Amino acid sequence: MGFARTASPAPAPAPGTNVLIILADDLGYADVGFQGGRDIPTPNLDALAKSGVRFRQGYVTGPYCSPTRAALLAGRYQQRFGNEFNPVGHQGLGEGVVTIAERFRHKGYVTGLIGKWHLGEAAPFHPLRHGFDEFFGFLGGLHAYFPSDGIWRGTNAVREERYLTDAFGEEAAGFVKVHAKEPFLLYLAFNAAHTPLQADPARLAKFERIHEPRRRRYAAMVSAMDDAVGRVLEALRNTGTDRRTIIFFLSDNGGPTMDGTTRNGASNAPLRGSKRTTLEGGIRVPFVIAWQGQLRAGQYDQPVSQLDILPTAFAAAGLVPESSWQLDGVNLLPYLGGEKAGAPHDALYWRLGPQMAIRVGDWKLVRYDIAADGKEKSKVPVPDVTPLRLYRISRDPGERRDLWKRQPAKSAELLGLWERWNAELVSPWNGQPSEPPPGSIHSAHGSRE
Repeated sequence: MGFARTASPAPAPAPGTNVLIILADDLGYADVGFQGGRDIPTPNLDALAKSGVRFRQGYVTGPYCSPTRAALLAGRYQQRFGNEFNPVGHQGLGEGVVTIAERFRHKGYVTGLIGKWHLGEAAPFHPLRHGFDEFFGFLGGLHAYFPSDGIWRGTNAVREERYLTDAFGEEAAGFVKVHAKEPFLLYLAFNAAHTPLQADPARLAKFERIHEPRRRRYAAMVSAMDDAVGRVLEALRNTGTDRRTIIFFLSDNGGPTMDGTTRNGASNAPLRGSKRTTLEGGIRVPFVIAWQGQLRAGQYDQPVSQLDILPTAFAAAGLVPESSWQLDGVNLLPYLGGEKAGAPHDALYWRLGPQMAIRVGDWKLVRYDIAADGKEKSKVPVPDVTPLRLYRISRDPGERRDLWKRQPAKSAELLGLWERWNAELVSPWNGQPSEPPPGSIHSAHGSRE
C-alpha cells in the first residue's frame, strides 16, 4: 500500500522553495500525539503531521546520533564515507563529504544550522566549513539545557542564558524572519530530549500527574521542543513563507530504552528495541513531510528513509541532483502525488559494527545488540550480538517471531543482498572496525541450526 487516502497530482516544483529540516534527538516512537502518544501533548507537531504526510515506516540509517546526522546531510549511507560511529577526539565529518547545505548554497540559498552539530568539534569540521552561512548551537554530542557556556554563534563562543530548547526555537524563528525574502535552508537540530534530563520548572509542573521522575522530566523536555516548533511555524505564517516552505520532521534515532544507552524515559511502543540497536525501536522513527498547498495530507505506508530528504527537497525547489553525487535517497514527491506506485526503495540497509539489518518489502533480516534481549550486558561501542534473525515486519512489527528456520530461501536472499551492499562500503575511521557476517549463511547465523 502507498497512500492511505487518494493521492492528489504530484506537487509542482517551485523554484525558490524554502527547506526546513527539524530533527529531534532520542525521541521515542510513541512519544508524540500523531503517533498515538497520550501523556505528552504535542499540539504543534500534531498540527504539522495533520497538515502533511505521516510516514508509518520512516527509517533512519543508524541507531544513534552522529552517523545518522552525517547521512541526512549527505544523502548517502554514512558507511560509504567512514562515519559509521560517533566521532571521538579530533574526528569529524568524513573527508570530501558534501552536505545538503553546500548543495543549496551553490544554488543561491542562504543556509543555517541551529542546534546540535555532533559531526566534529575541531576547526576543520565546523558547520561554517560545511556549507552553513549561519550557526547557533553546540558542536558536541550533548549539552546542558540551563544557562551555560559552550554555545557558538558562528565561530564565537557565547554564554547562553535561556533554556536551550527555547533558545533554539527563538533563534530559528529569527532566522525565518530575517531571511523571509530570500530562499533559505534551515536545519533545526534539537538536542531535546537527549540527556541530561533537565526541564524548566514551569513545564515540569505541567506533568505532575506522571509519577515516574525520569518520564516526567522527559515529558517536559519534549513539550518544550513542541513549543519551539510552534514558534518556528508561527514565524513562517507571519512572514508569509509557510506556503513556499517544505518541512521535514523526524528523530535522529529511536528512544534509548535499554541499559547502556543514555536512557531518558522514552517509549518506542509497539516496536521492540532501543537506540543503539538495529531492531525497529532503534531505527524506525516519527517522520513527517509537510508542504502547504502542495502535498495532500495523509498517511503513507511504504518504507522511506532520511536519505530521501535531500533529493525530495531538491525536487521541491525545482532542482535536479547530479548523478555524480551518487545519492542513496530518492525523490518522494512522485510517490506522494500518485505518479509512481510501489515502494520507493527496493531495499534499505544498516550496518553498525557487527550489527546489521536489511529491509526488503515486508521482510527484515537483522543481527542486533544482544543487550536488547536483556540477556547480557553488551560492550560499547561494539556490542555482543544475536545470531541473524528473520522477521516479517508487516505482520510482526514488534519482531517477536523469528522465521529463520521456516524461510531459509528468504533468509539467504536477504543476506546475499546485504553482503553485496556491504562490499561497497569503506572501513569506519571513527570507531571500532566493523565485523560483518562471513559469507556463509549458516556460519553467519552463529551456532543455531
